Amino acid sequence: MRAVVVSLGDLGRSARMLYHARALAANGVDVDLVGFEGTPLPKAVTDDRRITIRRLDPATLRLRGHFFGASYAAAGLFDAARLSLRLWRTLRKLKRPDLVLIQNPPAFPTLPVALFSLRHRGVRFVIDWHNLGYTLLRLRLGRWHPAVRLARWLERRDARRVDANLTVSRSLAGFLDSRFGVPKASVLYDRPASTFVPMERTEREQQRQALFSRLGVHGGTVAFVVCPTSWTEDEDFDLVIDAVPRLEERIRGCEAVSPQRRFPDVVILVTGDGARRAEFERRFAGLPARRIQLRARWLEPEDYPKVVGSADLGLCLHRSSSGLDIPMKVADLFGAGVPVCALDYGIGLGERVRHGDNGLLFSTAVQLADVLFDLFETFPQDQQLLDRLRSGARKSSRPTWEEGWAREARPLLLGPIVGT
Repeated sequence: MRAVVVSLGDLGRSARMLYHARALAANGVDVDLVGFEGTPLPKAVTDDRRITIRRLDPATLRLRGHFFGASYAAAGLFDAARLSLRLWRTLRKLKRPDLVLIQNPPAFPTLPVALFSLRHRGVRFVIDWHNLGYTLLRLRLGRWHPAVRLARWLERRDARRVDANLTVSRSLAGFLDSRFGVPKASVLYDRPASTFVPMERTEREQQRQALFSRLGVHGGTVAFVVCPTSWTEDEDFDLVIDAVPRLEERIRGCEAVSPQRRFPDVVILVTGDGARRAEFERRFAGLPARRIQLRARWLEPEDYPKVVGSADLGLCLHRSSSGLDIPMKVADLFGAGVPVCALDYGIGLGERVRHGDNGLLFSTAVQLADVLFDLFETFPQDQQLLDRLRSGARKSSRPTWEEGWAREARPLLLGPIVGT
C-alpha cells in the first residue's frame, strides 16, 4: 500500500503530519512525504526506509515585502499559482497511491492540485484539519475582504469533495458539521509522541544546568519556563513582553516588604524559529528586566523533548484565529509531565487544558504576570500548586500519539483499503 502525505508548510515544523507519516510507515505503508524546505527533519523520519521525502521550495513573495490588503491578496494569488505548478510537477512523478492525506490549512492549492494529479479510481482523499485557513487570512485582511470570503467558500467546497475528514478537536468537527454541512468528521487529538516522557528530579536538574550553561544563565534559584512556538501571526508575544514589567514590579514590592525573602529568577525560553523571531528578539533585548530573562533559541528535534521535560512550566501564547484548534505544543508539554499556562482563546483549548487541574489560563498580560508570581512566589521550597498541576499534566499525557492514532485514525485511513 502507498500513501501521499502533503503539508504545504515547513515539514520540520509540521509535527502532526510527520507523526502521521511515521504511523503509516509503522503499519507497512510506503509514504511519500511532501512539503516545504526548511527546518531539519527528525532522524526517526529521515532514517525510515518506508518514507520518501519530497521537499519543495516555498513560494513566499507575499512574505518578502510589506504587502497589505489588496496587494497582499494579489501576491498570495501569484504565490499560489507558482506553488501549484511546483506541487503538480512533484505529485505527477509519484507512484499511484491508495491514500492521499492533506493538511489544512492550507487546503488551497493543495487539494485541487492533488485531486488533479492523483485522483484515480480507488484512491481515497482525506483532509486533516488543524485549523480553518480562512480565519488565518482574516487576521491580515479583515472579516469582509473578498479573498477571505473566497477562501471560506473553497474550504467548504473542499471539505465536501474528499472521502473523509479528520480534525484536532470536537469543536472543529462540530463546526464542519454545522457550518460546512460535513457530518461525521473524525476527531484525532494531538497527543505527545513517545519521546515526551516525565523526567525524574535528578535528570531534570542535570538537563537544566547543561541548558542554562548554554544560555548564559547564572545565579542561584531559577524557575524555568519553556514556551514552544512557531513564531506565527496567531501567537501573541506582546502579552509576555507586557507582562515582564508587571512581574518585575511585583517581585520588587515583595522583596521590599520582606527583605529576607528572595524571589527566584525566572528564565523564559522561547523555542522554535520563524519569520517573527528577529523582531521579538530585539524587543526582548530592550526590556528593562533584571529578574526575568527572556531567551529565544532553535532546538534540534532530538534535544527538544529533553528541554521541554526539564521545565517547571510551559507557556502557550497561541491565540487561535478560529477558537477551534488545539496547538501541538500543549500535547508535548503534557507528555513530559509539564503543566501549561495558556492564553485562553475559547472552546477548543478547553477540551485539553483544564484550569487548576493540568494548567492555568490567562487572558491579559496582567493576569499572566500574576499567575507567574503566584506559582513561583515560594519556589522551590513550597510547590504545592505546581505539584498539583504536574499531577494533572501527567494524567493528561495518556494516551500517547501512537496509541491514539491506532484507535482513532488507523480505522479511517487504513481500514477500508487494507490488503489492496
